[in-house]
Formats: sequence, C-alpha cells, structure tokens
Amino acid sequence: MNKHDVIVVGGGLAGLRAAVGLCRQYNVAVVSKVHPVRSHSVAAQGGVNAALGNAPEGRDDTPERHAFDTVKGSDYLADQSAVVEMCRMAPEMIYEFEHWGAPFSRLPDGRIAQRPFGGGGFPRTCYAADRTGHLMLHTLYEQIVKHQVRVYDERVVTRIVADDGQYHGLVLWNLKTGRFEGLASKFCVFATGGYGRAYRNSTNALINTGSGIGMALRAGITLKDLEFVQFHPTTQFGTNILITEGARGEGAHLLNNQGLRFMERYAASAMELAPRDIVARAIQTEIDQGRGFQGGYVQLDLRHLGKERICKRLPGIRQISIDFGDVDPVDEPIPVQPGQHYSMGGIDTDVTGRTNVPNFYAAGECACVSVHGANRLGGNSLLDTVVFGRLAAEAIAGRFSDFDRKPDAALVEAGVRSQIERVERLSGRGDGVPHHEIRNRLQTLCTEKVGIFRNQEDLAEAVRQIGLLRRQYQDVTLKTAPGPFNFEIVNLLELESLLSLAEITARGALARQESRGSHSRTDFPERNDAEWLSHSIARMEGDEVVLSYADVDVSRYEPQQRTY
Repeated sequence: MNKHDVIVVGGGLAGLRAAVGLCRQYNVAVVSKVHPVRSHSVAAQGGVNAALGNAPEGRDDTPERHAFDTVKGSDYLADQSAVVEMCRMAPEMIYEFEHWGAPFSRLPDGRIAQRPFGGGGFPRTCYAADRTGHLMLHTLYEQIVKHQVRVYDERVVTRIVADDGQYHGLVLWNLKTGRFEGLASKFCVFATGGYGRAYRNSTNALINTGSGIGMALRAGITLKDLEFVQFHPTTQFGTNILITEGARGEGAHLLNNQGLRFMERYAASAMELAPRDIVARAIQTEIDQGRGFQGGYVQLDLRHLGKERICKRLPGIRQISIDFGDVDPVDEPIPVQPGQHYSMGGIDTDVTGRTNVPNFYAAGECACVSVHGANRLGGNSLLDTVVFGRLAAEAIAGRFSDFDRKPDAALVEAGVRSQIERVERLSGRGDGVPHHEIRNRLQTLCTEKVGIFRNQEDLAEAVRQIGLLRRQYQDVTLKTAPGPFNFEIVNLLELESLLSLAEITARGALARQESRGSHSRTDFPERNDAEWLSHSIARMEGDEVVLSYADVDVSRYEPQQRTY
C-alpha cells in the first residue's frame, strides 16, 4: 500500500490546481478515473469570468460588481463572503493561467478577450474560442508534468476510510489490473465532479456519477443544497451535447416555431442573456405550450453572425452541430432543448474547502461552498474550480505541520478486504436485479419528476420510487467475473451513490415549498425568504439520511426581487 502526504481525487481543474499548489512542498498524488486531460473540465466551452474590464463595454467592471451579479444570479442563496472572495481572486487566477501559457482569445490590442454571459452586467467572460475548459485543463496538466506529480489514472475510488472523525485513506479499484488497492495519506482533497448521470438528458460525461459525493456522505461528511440542479437551456436536440452559452454571448437568437424571439416574454431586458434558470424555463414553457418544434425543441439561430465570426469564435459548436446533428449553423438554426448540466449542491465546505472531517477537503463541482446558491451563472464554474482548488491547497499547507494525527494503514487495509468481500458476495449471487435496469429507471424518474418544473405529487412519487429502487439495489447482482477493465463493477458500485443523491435531491425539493433559482415549484411559484432563505444540510445518522437547515450568509447584499 502506497502512502502520500496528500491525495487529490479527480484530474479536472479543481483537482489539478490543488495538486499544483501543494506539490513543491509535499508528496502529492492525483487519483483519476480517466487520464486527467479526459476529465469533464475539458467539456466547458464558453469561458471563465473575471472583472478584467478589457471589453469596451466593460471598462467599469469591478470584482464587487461581479460579486453582486453572482449573488443576484444565485437568487440570494449563495454565501456572500465566499462569493466576494472568489470574485476578488478572479483576475489573479486568469493572469496565472495566462502566465502558464493558456491561449486565451485576444482583442486587437493584445489583451484577453471578454464576451457577455447570462446574468452579467458587463462582458466579463474570458474565453479561448469555444474550447476554454479544454485549453485551461491542458495548460494545468502541463504544470503537473513539469512538477512530476504522481498520477494514478484509471483508478476508481470506491470507499473513503474514515474513523472517529478522521480521514485515513482510500480504497481504489484499479481498472488496469482488476484489483482493489489501498492508499493512505495525511490529507485528502476530493474534486470528483457532479452527479449529472442521475438524469437521462444530461450534458455530463458518463463518468459524472456523483460517486465522490456519495462516498463522502457514507463516510460521515455532510452535504448541502442538493435540490438545486442546473438545467442548461441549450443542449443539442437528441444528444444533449452542450451548445455553449457563448453562442448567445456572441449574439445568437432563440426562436420558437412561429419564428419569434420568445425571450422577450420572460426577460425583456436581458433577452437570451438572462440567467440559465430563467432561459431554461422559458424554453420548456414554449415547448410545453405548443410553440416548440415537433419532438420538443426550439431553434438557436446564429446565421446572422456570419460564417467568419462563427468559425473564429464558435468553431467547436459548428463542428459539433455538423458531426452530431447534420446541421451547419452557418446555413440553418441549431435545434436545442434544456438538459441537466450542473450540480449547485455537493459536499458542504467552508471557503477553504474544509469539511466537518478536519483532514478532508473538497473543491469544484463536487463541493458546495456555496458560491452558486440556487443558480450558477455561466462562466463561474471554471472560476470556482481554480479558485477553490488553490484555496484548499493553501489551507492544507498552512495546517500540515500542526496536524499530527497519522493515517492508520491497518484501517485502510481492512477497507480493501471489505471491498473484496463485497464483490465476491455480489459475484456469488445467482438471480438478481441487473444494475442497469435500476439506473435507467432512476434516470427516467429524475428527468420526469425532479426536473425543470416540480410539484408536490411528482416529488412525493419520486421519493417513494427511489426508495423502492434503493431496496432493489440490495439484490443487485454482478454478472461478469472481476478482471481488468470490468466496468460492470464500477457501474454497480457507483449506482449506490446515484441512488442516495437522487433521493436527497427529491426529498430536499419536496420539503422546500418555494421557487428559488433552478428549483421551480408550480404549486409554490414565489420565493419565500421568510421561511426558506436557508441551506439544506444532509447527513447520515446510522443507515438513514437526515435533513436539516443552516443560515445563508447575507452580510453584503440584502435580498431583493430578481428581475432581468
């Protein structure tokens, strides 16, 4: 069993930024389910927010204005001190990536280009055409290579080993050998992404199963605000591949089957650049009321931008549209529909990434600081990853010498044996429920009953049926023998987390009798600050999940009506 000072789980932007911040002082290792440059950060397209003031229309932008837009966009559920810190650090983080060689798009005078995004008062989204996450991730991976950070790729973490309020290590399934392994460390950072694969229609990669969040829950770590799930307004019809908000930032129009720019009905001032929750509900309303196209979509029209601008600013979107939809946006509109996109909720952390287990940290989409509240603004997710990956590294470095409790290798080895025995039991069963049947039913339930629009009847039924699926999961069986690249084992074990997170999402949504940001109740259509200006907290007590509530930090901006 190998030992390290710090183990970072997740090879995306949050994980790699944490590793870069620690690797020059400590023995750091990165564990990743895939090669790091295949992590889901690579799918982020449109850009990363920072108040640089480079665009002619954005010269008066400031971090304070960025913070206010973020808090307002969150429907006042974001913790405001954390938001202020993120927005304060944003310009520094962009320049850090620029100095590392990130190839941002440029203005004619050589400064980093910025485009408008939904909910922003200024064009503050820095971008690299429409491949921003891809290029930032490769830039950061170069730093990992430069500093010779140990990477355990194609390893799937299946268990956090914790005891008496302390983290000790991890149990991994090595895809290449088909065996369980143990790793021990003094500190751990989880940067494992969201749980989009609880839904049928999602922009998320197949690896986004929420397994890190679910493992944290089972290890005694609290979760926060899981009922807030973001649905991106524009995903490619039929595939749900992301069609970046950058397209609307460049001036694309949304059209219904009458050829009308319908956003005037829903956000007359912001139009297509309203926050994502508002645009997603608008599109779904047009479809539900018969103003969509057959099959359930609207059109995203880029034709008026011209071929030169599309090819320069949105080359990836054009290629996706041609390759996966047989549509060239230069000549015809792109069919789009809303799809699950982002998890505002996650592992409950403070602004440094620290959880209720003192040597266990989290950053990125798997964490909930909370800087996104009930609705994340586009361009703030990439910023979140690099800011809080860095802050987690700085916090661990500041505590490393004072934290004198060593990991217990014997506990980690016992955890490995326990996982081996569990797989042997699953393999030894005869008849049982195939895991994919449970997963498919779960995804349909979440999509149909815990989606963009919610109500008491649907949510109660979702809670009931997910409970039944969790009981069926106890009889799940493993059909193929353990061995190298056996993904059935991975999918089966990760389904446990998907079921837990889906149930908490549905229960939290059922309990929250208001509409706020991405959480839209048709039976409670108004925001209710008097009763529901609070974070939902989920924790394990024995075998049961218990929900409670915590105050929101509203120390900077008084909640007000949210209009665009």
